[in-house]
Amino acid sequence: MTPHSAIVTGAGRGFGRALTTALAHPDRTVVACGRDPARLRAATDGLPGVVALAGDVTDPRFRAELVAAAGERLDLLVHNAGELGPSPLPALHAYPLDALRAVLETTVLAPLALTQLALPALRANRGTVVTLSSDAAVEAYPGWGGYGSAKAALDQLAAVLGAEEPELGVYAFDPGDMRTEMHQRAFPGEDISDRPEPEAVVPALLRLLAEHPGSGRYRAADLADQTVGEPA
Repeated sequence: MTPHSAIVTGAGRGFGRALTTALAHPDRTVVACGRDPARLRAATDGLPGVVALAGDVTDPRFRAELVAAAGERLDLLVHNAGELGPSPLPALHAYPLDALRAVLETTVLAPLALTQLALPALRANRGTVVTLSSDAAVEAYPGWGGYGSAKAALDQLAAVLGAEEPELGVYAFDPGDMRTEMHQRAFPGEDISDRPEPEAVVPALLRLLAEHPGSGRYRAADLADQTVGEPA
């Protein structure tokens, strides 16, 4: 699949930045968004076809601006923006509820709201929706109750959307551990240099988009095989 127009959230750093760079092409529009204007400019400056819009995906007006910028040819929506929550990661018995609301707002509610706005164009173009998953969505790790439960909810939204919209490709993509600022915040003071850079993981998602299998949950590690297998 070669998108005509794409939206990538959380494009100012990490996996979103690496994916935006890989998708950039003069013949397509990539609408890249992030909260930090300076960081987003630095991430996207000079990339062909990239429209950088700074804002917060939890803002309804900003979501409308993203969809309008992508236009009628929108056929790829990547929900990469997320919220880790407090660092160090707290146990559930001490998890601040206001912090959990913020995690859910950014990681679950905003992606659903943005998808709802984008669906008319995505349907018209038989497009693709990608949500960034995590092994914390399916495994019980102490301290990961907030982030993990949000990603589990996002996984389920993607699964149901795939069932409700059979003409679309809807993928929950688990990139695995990566050497990102968010991952470092999850492990303050620890050395995470053994994790792969986001740029090393992007080819797995590009392969998923190119082969366009049935909707489902896919892991980057599995996409290293010769053919795309069954969803995880």
